[in-house]
Order: sequence, then structure tokens, then C-alpha cells
Amino acid sequence: MLDAYYGSRLIKSVLWIFSALVLVFLMLPTLIVVPLSFSASDLLEFPPRAWSFRWYETFFSSPGWMAALRASLLLGVLTAAIAVPSSFLACFAINRFGGRSARVIYGFLLSPSVTPGILLAIGLFFILAKLGLVGTLTGVLVGHVVLAIPVAVIVLYPAIIRFDWAQAQAARSLGAGWFRTMGGIILPQLGLSLTTAALMAFLTSLDEAVISIFVANGPSSTLPKLMFMSLRDQIDPTIAAISTFWTLLISVVLLFFNLCERGPVKDNS
Repeated sequence: MLDAYYGSRLIKSVLWIFSALVLVFLMLPTLIVVPLSFSASDLLEFPPRAWSFRWYETFFSSPGWMAALRASLLLGVLTAAIAVPSSFLACFAINRFGGRSARVIYGFLLSPSVTPGILLAIGLFFILAKLGLVGTLTGVLVGHVVLAIPVAVIVLYPAIIRFDWAQAQAARSLGAGWFRTMGGIILPQLGLSLTTAALMAFLTSLDEAVISIFVANGPSSTLPKLMFMSLRDQIDPTIAAISTFWTLLISVVLLFFNLCERGPVKDNS
């Protein structure tokens, strides 16, 4: 008994140590970038010899950076607003169809996630160029939605499969229409999954850079694209300030989601 107890404690301790090492490995780049963002030097140096908020002032006072920030946030919201309903209806249809056709549709919806980003960006560029959408916010939005739909499908499809459709059938048998059944029975019970899908779609759009490099231009340029272009042309410490701000923004979004997850909305699917 004692040997089994101490053996179990040893395994747990090893797993905790291993998890802590992995966490440090993943967080180490961020832990280095944050101090760099407060450096007073014109170059990236670690550790900083002097501290300053000058690079945050440069970021928030720059019309170009602020326009890219607004474009990224707007694209993130619009991407989630389009990708999640589209993915939900697609998953609903797949679940109702079943069989080989459902598997084909499911694989097609996930295909952008397994296609190399550079190939997807080149293909979208030529399609959007023929439609005259290159350099427009609509064109960038199309690219972001294409990438966000697979993420939303992966989140929503298992929840829809687990949902008890007998409840919807009972509502229908009592005279409720499809819209009332959807709004009163299905959507409330899938609320957590839908929120998760919206969050993942939003973060996918915020983090996307490859498609934006090919498709975005001028007012439609996103923050990740401008960051990449800035690093390509010169080493600008403003990038460290933007990266720190971007990390903080995503952390706040995730924290808000966790707080909502602990609230009254529950997914009973």
C-alpha cells in the first residue's frame, strides 16, 4: 500500500515538474518581449539599461498603427459573426444528413485547416483579384472567414452530435416552429459551444498574417501584417510594445470567456 501511494505521489510530482517546464518554455519568449517593450533604447536590448514608455506612446499616437488595430478588431468581430452561424448550420446539416455525403462535407469544411497557409493565400489572392476585392476589407474578411470556419466546425460538431434531438422533436410535436425550436431549445443548450466557437474564430482572425499579407492593403491592412512588414524593413522596438499589448488583449478576452463560462450559461449538450 505504501509503495503504491509513494509511487503515485512520485508520478504526480514528475508530471507537475514536466508541465511547469513546458509552461516556462512556452512563456519564455513572452517574458523576454515584455521587458523589451519598456526599454528606452532605440534598439532591442535585453535586459534594458533604461526604462521608458516611449514605444507605447509611439504605438498609440501613430495613425497607421491605430488604423491597423481598428481593422484587426473589426475583422475579428465580423469573422466570428459570419463563421459561427455558417459553421453551426453546416454542422446541423451534416448531423441530419449522415452517411457518406456528411463525411465528404465535413472533410471539405476542414480542408482549409490542413492546406498550407501560403497556398491558401495565393489561391485566395487570384480569386479575389478577379472579383476586384484585393486590398479591400471585404476581401480580407473572406480570407479570415475561410480560416475560421474549420475552427468553429471542430468546436461545434461534437456538441451538436451529443445534443438530444428528441427535445427538438418533442417541441415540434407540440406545435413549435423551427425558429422557435431553434431559439428556445437548441441554441440555449449549445450556448457554451457557440461562445467557444466565436472566441476561437475571433482569435483566429486576430492572429492571421499570411492571408493579410497577400490580400490586405492600405486601410484594410491588419496589425499582424504591419508588424511583419515593420520587422522586415527594420528592427523597431515598437513591435515589442505592440506584442505586449496584443498578448494582454488576448489574455483579457480569454479571462472574460472563463468568467462567462462559470456563469449561469451552461451547455447541456
